[in-house]
Amino acid sequence: MLKNIMSGFQKIGLFVLILCVSAACSQYSSRPVAIGAHNFSARYNAYFMADQDLAEAEFAIRKAYIEDYNQLLPILIPLDSVLALPAKPQLESAIKKASIVAEKHQNSKWVDNSYVILGKSRLYLGQWADGLEALRYVYANGKDENDKNVALIVLMKAYTSRKDYSNALGVAEYLSQQPLPKSSLKDFYLTKAYLHQQNGEYLTSVAILEETFPLLKKNVETARIHFAAAQMYDRLGQYALANKHYKGVMKNRPGYDLGFYASMNSLQNRVILEPKSDLASVGFDKMLTDRKNNDLRDRIYFTMGLLAEHRKDLPQAVDLLQKSAAASSGKNQTQKAYTYLQLARINYESLEKFELSKAYYDSALAILPKEAPEYRLVSDRKRALDSFVNEFTIVNREDSLQRLAAMNPAALDNKIDAIIEEREKARLEEEKRAREMAAAANNPVVSGGGAIIDGSQRRWELYDPALINQGKIEFKRIWGNRVLEDDWRRSGKQMRSLAAVPGAGTDSLAADVPVDTEMKKGSDAWLAQHAELKKNVPLSSEMLAVSQKNKEDALYKLGKIYRFDLHEDLRAVTTFNRVLDEYPKTLYKDEIYYLMYLTLPEDDKGKLAWKDKLLTEFPNSTYARLVTKAPGKEGTLAGGNQLKEYEAAYELYNQGSFAKALEDIEANMPSYKGGELEDKFALLRVFLIGKVRGKEAYSQSITEFITLYPSSSYLPRLKEMQDLSSLSGGKR
Repeated sequence: MLKNIMSGFQKIGLFVLILCVSAACSQYSSRPVAIGAHNFSARYNAYFMADQDLAEAEFAIRKAYIEDYNQLLPILIPLDSVLALPAKPQLESAIKKASIVAEKHQNSKWVDNSYVILGKSRLYLGQWADGLEALRYVYANGKDENDKNVALIVLMKAYTSRKDYSNALGVAEYLSQQPLPKSSLKDFYLTKAYLHQQNGEYLTSVAILEETFPLLKKNVETARIHFAAAQMYDRLGQYALANKHYKGVMKNRPGYDLGFYASMNSLQNRVILEPKSDLASVGFDKMLTDRKNNDLRDRIYFTMGLLAEHRKDLPQAVDLLQKSAAASSGKNQTQKAYTYLQLARINYESLEKFELSKAYYDSALAILPKEAPEYRLVSDRKRALDSFVNEFTIVNREDSLQRLAAMNPAALDNKIDAIIEEREKARLEEEKRAREMAAAANNPVVSGGGAIIDGSQRRWELYDPALINQGKIEFKRIWGNRVLEDDWRRSGKQMRSLAAVPGAGTDSLAADVPVDTEMKKGSDAWLAQHAELKKNVPLSSEMLAVSQKNKEDALYKLGKIYRFDLHEDLRAVTTFNRVLDEYPKTLYKDEIYYLMYLTLPEDDKGKLAWKDKLLTEFPNSTYARLVTKAPGKEGTLAGGNQLKEYEAAYELYNQGSFAKALEDIEANMPSYKGGELEDKFALLRVFLIGKVRGKEAYSQSITEFITLYPSSSYLPRLKEMQDLSSLSGGKR
C-alpha cells in the first residue's frame, strides 16, 4: 500500500513539475502556479524529510537523557550538545534538507518552517550563533505570524538553556501579547514555566503549569511534568499540593522509575503532614519487601533516613542512611553519593564528628558525577574540611597535653597508665573482631565469599568506601601513621614522637606507641611506653610555650576556616573570641578585630565596638585603614577618578620612588574601599612593601592580601608569589 501511495505522490509530483516547467515557474515568481508548485515540492520533499530527521533526533535525545530524581526535574529537556551526540547524523541531515527549502524554494510558505528546523538543529549541535541567527531571521522576515511565534518560543528556550534570563523574559513578554493557537499556546506555557523554574521562581512556574495541564494529553511526558510541579511545591513547603501532582503522575501512565519516585515522595510528604504516623505503617515496609524494588531499596532507606532526621531521631537516621549505602547497587552510584552527603552533613552539623564527616565527603566526591550541581560545592567543602580537621585535631591534642601537664605527678602517672590500659583493651577487641571477620570470610554459607548482599545486614568494609575511610581513621587513632613493613607492632621498634601525630582527646597520646602482644603492667615494655608518653607531656616551661603557640595558631586558623571556607559566622565569632580570651597578647589581635567587625551582622550592637577597638589599639595598621571612611576630598579620592590615582602611583613605582608611592597608597587606602580598583591598589602596595620594608613585611603583606581579598582575580598570582617566597626562604 505504501508503494502505491509513493507512486501516487510521484505521479502528482511529475505532473506538477511538467506544469511548472511549462509555466516557467521560478522560485522568485509570484504567480499562483509557481507558488503552488514550490509549496508542494518543498513540503513533500525537503521539508518533510527534514522534519522527520528532527523528530528522530529529538526522540534519540530524549532516550539518551538520564533523569536524576534526586534533583529538580527540568520541565523541558535542556538543549545540550553532549546529549545530541547520538543524534548527530539525523541533525546534520535535517540541516541539509531544510537548507534546500531555503535555497531552492524562496517563494514557498514552508521557508519559515524550514528555518525553524534549521535553528533548532543547530542549537542541539551546540552551534549557538548560527541557531539563534536562523530563529531571529524567521522573526524578522517571516511571512506567517504563527511561524514567527514558534521561532520565538524556541528562541526563548535557547536563551533559558544559556541562562540568559533577561532576554528570555523579554521574548516571553512579547509572546504574551500575541494571539497564539492552542498548539503554540501549550509550548509557550511550558517554555515560560521552564524559564521561571530555571530562574528559581517556583511559585510563578507552578502557577503557569496549573494553566497548562488542561492543554496536555495523557502520556508519559505529562506525568513527568506533574512530577516537576510536585517537586516545586515540595520546595515551597506546599506538601498537600505536591501530593496532588504526585497522584497526577500515576494517572498519566508513568514509567516504573518515575512512578516509584512519585510514590516515594508522596509517602514522605504524608509523614510530614501527619507527624504521628509511624514510618513502618505508611507503606515503606511494603515497598522494601516488594521484589520489583530490589534495585531501589537504597532510595527507600534514604527517604526513611531523611524522615527520621526530620523527627530529630539522629541515631535512627544514621542507621537507615548506612543501610541505604549498603543496599546501593553497582549501577546506582549516584544515589550512594547523595547518601554519603547526608551522612557527612549529619556528622558535621549535628553530631560534630568531624573526621567521620570528612571521610563521608571523601567517599561522596569519589563517586559523585562531575556534572552534578553539588560537585563543586562538595569539592570546596571537602578541601575546607581537610584543613579544618587538621587544625581541630591540633587544638584537641594540645588541650589534652596541657590538661595532663596541669596534673600532679601521681595523678599524671595514673592517667597515663589508664590510657595504656584503654588502648590495650581496644587493641584486643580489634584483634578479636578481625579474627571473627576472617572466620566469617572462610564460611561461604554465612558470607558468600566475604560480601553480604542483603542490604539489611552489615556489608564487608572492603565493599564500602566510607567504611574503609572510617577504618583508616580508627587504625590511625590506635596505631598512628605506620610504614608498610613486617613486624611493625613489635615492642623493640623505635617509638615515634606523639606530637607529630594528630589525634583527638587524651586517647591520642597512645596513638603512636607500639605494644607487645604480651605486654603487662609493670613490664619493661609497659614502662618504656609509659616513659614515651610522659616525654610528650609539656612539663617544662619551654614545651608548654610551644604547645600554647601551636594551639593559638590552630584556633586562629580554625576561625578563618569557619569564616571564609565553611561560611559559619557564629562559630567563627566564637572561635575568635576564644583566641582573644585565652591569648590576650596574641599577635593576631588586629586582624581578629577586623574579622569580627566584618563577620558580625549590621544590626549587631557589638559590630561598631570592634571597629572602635581596632582604631584605638591599632590606629596605623592596614586593617584600621580599611575600616576608616574616606576623608571626602571632593573631586579627587572620595568620588574622583581612581584610575588616575593608580596611574600616578604606578608611575612613581616605575621611576623607583618606592617609598613615596607606598606612602601615597597607604595614606589614601580608605578612599579606595569599595571601588573597582581597590584590590589593584592593594596588589601594588604588596610590591612596594617588598621594595621598601624587606622580606618579612613582604610575606606578611601577601598573607594580608589573601585574607582581605579572597575573591580577587589577582589571588592566584599572589599565592604563587607566596609559594616562591617560601621556597626562597627554605621553608618547603
